[in-house]
Amino acid sequence: MNYPNLTRYGLTTAIIQEAAATPEYRIARVVRQNRNWYEVMSESGAARAAVSGKLLYLAEGGHHFPAVGDWVLISQSDDDDDIAIIHRILPRKSVFERKAAGTANEIQVIAANIDTVFLCMSLNQDFNLRRMERYLTIAWDSGAAPVIVLTKSDLCDDPQRYLREISSISMFTDVMMCSAMADDGLDSINSRIRPGETVAFIGSSGVGKSTLINRLAGEERFAAQEVRASDDKGRHTTTHRELIVLSNGGIVIDTPGMRELQLAGGNLAMAFEDIEDLAAMCKFSNCSHRTEPGCAVRLAIETGAIEQSRLDSYHKLKIELSYSGLDSREREQRKIERMFGGKSQFKQVKKAIKNKNKGWQ
Repeated sequence: MNYPNLTRYGLTTAIIQEAAATPEYRIARVVRQNRNWYEVMSESGAARAAVSGKLLYLAEGGHHFPAVGDWVLISQSDDDDDIAIIHRILPRKSVFERKAAGTANEIQVIAANIDTVFLCMSLNQDFNLRRMERYLTIAWDSGAAPVIVLTKSDLCDDPQRYLREISSISMFTDVMMCSAMADDGLDSINSRIRPGETVAFIGSSGVGKSTLINRLAGEERFAAQEVRASDDKGRHTTTHRELIVLSNGGIVIDTPGMRELQLAGGNLAMAFEDIEDLAAMCKFSNCSHRTEPGCAVRLAIETGAIEQSRLDSYHKLKIELSYSGLDSREREQRKIERMFGGKSQFKQVKKAIKNKNKGWQ
């Protein structure tokens, strides 16, 4: 069977083969996600969709529900093909996810089955190396190739300074600079959006993701607003996730701006390749890179090869990843082990403090 419509949306032979086991269902791709419903694209066109009762019952968390970019299997009534039921999510080849804001362990899928993720940061008060390290840690773990996009270069007096700063953390990651308003740098970005491949634009509110996609699409597909002049803070213009096909055949996912980016998983080895390589040369295999003799990482900091702030960020993200997926009791236990070595050592410290306080009375 041919799928000319779904081929435009990135359908591959592997997806068709995966779906062949359940021929009673149709293949579709999730192209829009709102709070309570989805829009899917099948060979017969777009339809509004909800998850089946079985999928709802078996789902153990947010990452077990469909997300924009997912390939799914659906059923539709012969009487109304504008309504669909999602029965199954096909295996994801990549997924960009974070820990949902305000929750302990809930994981939120931002986009699925993406080939390239554009990590957008504007050249104003939004620019933050530590935040980009966090984005890169998640992106390298997602299965997609990350690309850093520095937006709004027309509003920056010294863009080369920012390029030098970002180069200290980008490692294997390509860096592009653009201005959507001045149509500068868009060709470089467009060259990374190939026919049949899916890309996602991810970043904070107000960095210009929607404006950039509108320029690439050649039309106003997404609403866009300027940041507040008083503090450069962005507004949540995009309130949902949506997938569109560009005229060049590339597939683009726009996402709402994210003020929080807590780690649900991450790849420190790729995001902090410089520190990880140096750590392999430390005198002690369990070196913490703090006070141990023969620490290659500390030597690099002393010689100015690495900034102390980058090592601090590495430590912070490593601890955060070690807590990921744990409940409150497990996190407290892990914290005690990190700070004191274990419960018995913790009790000894508490006893020593208690005896010391008695001596002051």
